[in-house]
Amino acid sequence: MTTTPIKLPVEVRFPLDLGISIPSIRQLYEDGKRDAWSPERAISWNTFDGDAFSEEQRDAGRLVWSRRAWLEYTGIAETPALLLRFCMERAREADPKYFLTVRNTEEAVLVESCERYAELLGGYLDRPAESRWEGVINRSCYRHALDAEVSLDAYVATHCAVEDGLELELFRAYLANATEPVARAVLGKAVQGKTRHALFGWSYLHKRAGEMTASERSAVVEGVVEWFSSVACDGYHVPSLSTTIDSRVEQRAQAVAADAGLGAASASREGEILRSWLATVRARFLELGLRLPPLAHPHLGGF
Repeated sequence: MTTTPIKLPVEVRFPLDLGISIPSIRQLYEDGKRDAWSPERAISWNTFDGDAFSEEQRDAGRLVWSRRAWLEYTGIAETPALLLRFCMERAREADPKYFLTVRNTEEAVLVESCERYAELLGGYLDRPAESRWEGVINRSCYRHALDAEVSLDAYVATHCAVEDGLELELFRAYLANATEPVARAVLGKAVQGKTRHALFGWSYLHKRAGEMTASERSAVVEGVVEWFSSVACDGYHVPSLSTTIDSRVEQRAQAVAADAGLGAASASREGEILRSWLATVRARFLELGLRLPPLAHPHLGGF
């Protein structure tokens, strides 16, 4: 497979200002350091009782949690690329750079925890049974984060505010539906981290919105629309939204795991969350003078 080369920005480091310019984001960095956790020490893995669940429930759970690990792994490459982009561009604030170092650690411990929980349920699955899902999940976000022709402000608005905000809402639903203690403990930690991740995106968008030109504002809107059509509608976060891949296996696993209290949500509930979140995004964008065009999906209708 050939890949088109990307244009990297030229590093412009000096003058180097390391002062606090976005206090809310600096606080997120401090909070992340304070709340750092280790899966080995923070989660009581040995309390999991596999015999309390049927084979069907365990199989459903291991698919749900394995897929969760696949998605979370995206951040392992994306966050360092985004950090590098912030470090290379002239006059970018220090606070996001500091915060992103913490975010990457939080992503790593969540990947480990998802994989470990899948193992408890019968064994981590290292790839999708349907190979076409690999193309959906292999998004190469790091390339977009590093691409000098992609607006950094638009990237942060799209992926750190809108997308991370959706992930937070989904994980809140998973946590609310988790009755098994180990799943609940992992998801509780995950929600703490994802709350910071989404706050980072929105805080930075609020800071930059007033400084954007008309073309920069258009880039933000275009970035969100592109994400919706090529990521959200492709079934990345919500498998049932795929219009090209049969997601009945994933939907069945979600339903069974949700009913068993293993920290999942049904396909219909995930669809409701996405729809509600985009309505919230539209309203918050309007407050910043950003107008999203009408959006639609075959399974959700227009919104």
